[in-house]
Amino acid sequence: MILLPLLLLALGAAPEEDLEPLVKRLIGVWVIAEQNAAYPVAPERAFYEGAIPGMLRRLDPHSTFFDPGQFEQLQQLERSTTKGFGSVVSVIPGRVIILQTLPDTPSARSGLAPGDEILSVNGIRLAGLDQEELMGLLGQSRQQQAQLEVRKPGNARILQFVLTPQQMQSPSVERAFPLRAGIGYLRVASFDSQAGKQVREAIEKLGGAALKGLVLDLRNNPGGLMPPALETAALFLRPGQKVVSVRGRKAEEAEVKVPDSAAPYTFPVAVLMNSRSASASEIVAGALQDHDRAVIIGEPSFGKGLVQSVYPLSHGTAMALTTAFYYTPSGRSIQRPLHGGQLDVATSPAVEDPHEYRTDSGRTVRGGGGIQPDQAVPLEATTRLRAVLDASGSFTSFATDFVRKNPAIGESFNVAPGVVDDFQVFLSQRNIRPAMNEWLSELEWVRNRLKTEIFNQALGVEKGDEVEAQRDPQILAALKAIGAL
Repeated sequence: MILLPLLLLALGAAPEEDLEPLVKRLIGVWVIAEQNAAYPVAPERAFYEGAIPGMLRRLDPHSTFFDPGQFEQLQQLERSTTKGFGSVVSVIPGRVIILQTLPDTPSARSGLAPGDEILSVNGIRLAGLDQEELMGLLGQSRQQQAQLEVRKPGNARILQFVLTPQQMQSPSVERAFPLRAGIGYLRVASFDSQAGKQVREAIEKLGGAALKGLVLDLRNNPGGLMPPALETAALFLRPGQKVVSVRGRKAEEAEVKVPDSAAPYTFPVAVLMNSRSASASEIVAGALQDHDRAVIIGEPSFGKGLVQSVYPLSHGTAMALTTAFYYTPSGRSIQRPLHGGQLDVATSPAVEDPHEYRTDSGRTVRGGGGIQPDQAVPLEATTRLRAVLDASGSFTSFATDFVRKNPAIGESFNVAPGVVDDFQVFLSQRNIRPAMNEWLSELEWVRNRLKTEIFNQALGVEKGDEVEAQRDPQILAALKAIGAL
């Protein structure tokens, strides 16, 4: 039975005789419920989804119990593999349109192509589903064989596809391309097992040590494994510099430093962060900031600086338990204050602590949880017209038809005035008729989005992202910060 060792771990290895009456009481409740409840009580659900998660929630929001299926998914993440069909899609309420199929994947082998619209998945019609429902359905369908109804551009006939998911390697570096001559851009989606290696390889392809600057995009990066995050930080820090320290109740303080054998890059670096950048990505950004190695651009990060130790249990289950905290080289706790649970006091800032720390050069940086940017740069506000065009899927739908009629689109393509006029007619036919001043004020944004969506379907989403990057205000601020504008 897994309950007793789990209690011992969660309660700090209290003497077993102190826990025995508590365990007996819990088992007594279970026996009464199992014998007398008006409906059958499944023991797996009672303990795996009820008693054990309920106990861990009293500790902190991040200590978690994994049932056998969840533990297997965790192990897949550590192996950097995931199940899927190998397609990149545009998801808007009620519609899913394929933007790209990756080579040698179930999607590509089945004949699916950019512009195809998925109408139903396993008999569930997509029309009428909202964004959250669509994402949930697509995520669930990747775990088993899926039946799709698909309509190809310019063809009213509905085609049937049966796709079987396969294990695929998930790259940590999602994008790598030049922003300007000698200035590279890397988007690191997560710190999976190969992240450090992939970051170095991507930098080398962009020019290596000869680069004049790098924009390292850690926005929406939820973290991952510590070793590859430390490898990534070591690519930019000098040998012997501290990357992070760890402090916990059951362990002595430990410091992680850059290996003496490291040969770091020396070009200027800007790091992009937002509120979804967490854990390992915050460790990398905090180390580069404290050592004045990079300028941090964007928004404050999430603030998840807890050390999670995974303890395998019996019957294929496991638990992740918070055992310590991460601190940046200047001494800042990455963990934001938690409220509710036993970590409330441990993460609440002391009244007399001003939460100001110093970088190597003496600059003041703020503590209190998360990584505060050196330059706060919000994303562009969404106007009424932008919201309507995005929610209606107008760019994707127009691009699908445009690419079908113009199959020879190359990287030199630009959105000519005639294309914008055609798009305006396309919108009018769908009862989207913005006022002239509203249209003119958004004209440059419209051109950029049209080119992005056309490139997504004609040349692949990587090329579409390159177009989008040229107008991203946080990327532009990063270029200015490293002297590339």
